[in-house]
Amino acid sequence: MIILQRCALKGLLQRFYFGTQTAYSSVSAFPSALLDGHRSKSTVPDVAERTLIAVKPDGVQRRLVGQIIQRFERRGFKLVGLKMLKVSEELLSQHYSHLKMKSFFPSVLQYMTSAPVVVMVWEGYNVVQTCRAMVGHTNPAEAQAGTVRGDFGIHVSRNVVHASDSLEGAQKEIQLWFQGQELLNWESFDHNITIGEE
Repeated sequence: MIILQRCALKGLLQRFYFGTQTAYSSVSAFPSALLDGHRSKSTVPDVAERTLIAVKPDGVQRRLVGQIIQRFERRGFKLVGLKMLKVSEELLSQHYSHLKMKSFFPSVLQYMTSAPVVVMVWEGYNVVQTCRAMVGHTNPAEAQAGTVRGDFGIHVSRNVVHASDSLEGAQKEIQLWFQGQELLNWESFDHNITIGEE
């Protein structure tokens, strides 16, 4: 009964705010009165920034995937790509190309191919930098409590997640891990509320 009431309320709100329009993907879908004359004043830069987050084998084995996803959802970011896979050494060699000459590189490959990973793409304002802060320091011993690694990481080689370190890095990693059709462009219902006006 409660679910039906919520569905009915949501339908009424959508009809009230959006009339018969089904496309509520932009600020222009809101009535002028609700915007109070601020429709064109938003100065928020590039709200469509994207980053790559991967739950490593230790995070998958410990069944932390849901809790990790929940943190980014609660932060207001939009999930636009998600998949679980056993990673090939070829893909990992490209992803970790900067580590190829390190003595520990073979152990990285062995570990990262030992179990599935869950890789995802998140979209939102300042998402790369914010996600890095949410993930925490590479070494869990130095990561603050409240970050993913601070709460779940065990040691530097079992630090639960990977997060892109820059916008350029994110773009390269997303292209490496996802094909174009695997990423979805969709409008979230709360987009205009979470982006807001400055």
